Amino acid sequence: MIRAIFLAARLDSRRLPGKALLPVMDKTLIGQAMSALKKVDADVYALLTDEASASDLSGPAACEGFTVFIGPKDDVLKRYALAAEHFRADLIVRATGDNPLVSPAMTTAIMDLHSRKNADLSHFTGLPVGTGVEVITRKALDEADLASVDPYEREHITTHLYNNRDKFVIIEDPAPPGYACSGLSLTVDTEKDYRQVLSVYGALYKGTPLDIPEIIALIEKTGGVF
Repeated sequence: MIRAIFLAARLDSRRLPGKALLPVMDKTLIGQAMSALKKVDADVYALLTDEASASDLSGPAACEGFTVFIGPKDDVLKRYALAAEHFRADLIVRATGDNPLVSPAMTTAIMDLHSRKNADLSHFTGLPVGTGVEVITRKALDEADLASVDPYEREHITTHLYNNRDKFVIIEDPAPPGYACSGLSLTVDTEKDYRQVLSVYGALYKGTPLDIPEIIALIEKTGGVF
């Protein structure tokens, strides 16, 4: 079985253009996400992007050992399906480039749970927003690609599966103790989000990826003011 981590990113964000290349300590924002995901055991590490963004993202990707794969700009479902075919992936981790604090531990845990339960799609509930991933089988991804015509489903690759729960085995288990904090958002959509993430890194970063328990402890200790 080929296990692939696919991290999707583009540089034309409406609210915070070019955010993937913003500095976060000694890396870019996308570099921190890739660094965290490289802690997860997989056979393929790929950054999925569009043609317009590829040249600017190739440097950070090379630094973190990720292969750049170019696919359609707006049809993200097709981009994932083409990448799965190209890399011959059987199990795919779907991660997004605006989440520098994605959790290596929870990514590994949901991959293992997904395999044990023979699921089509899996994710943990209750994690801080921006720290989790989804795991999807190649078969389910291909079925979604073939069946989905809704533009929203083409942009959000797992929506077709959630909209057809009777056809797929979907695991949505609660996050383990110490990792749940559903009221906390650590994704980067706006300048305010970016400043919050910088504050978290400034307080905790020691050159290696951060993980959820230490971030939650920091928030509880400081009340989110640090």
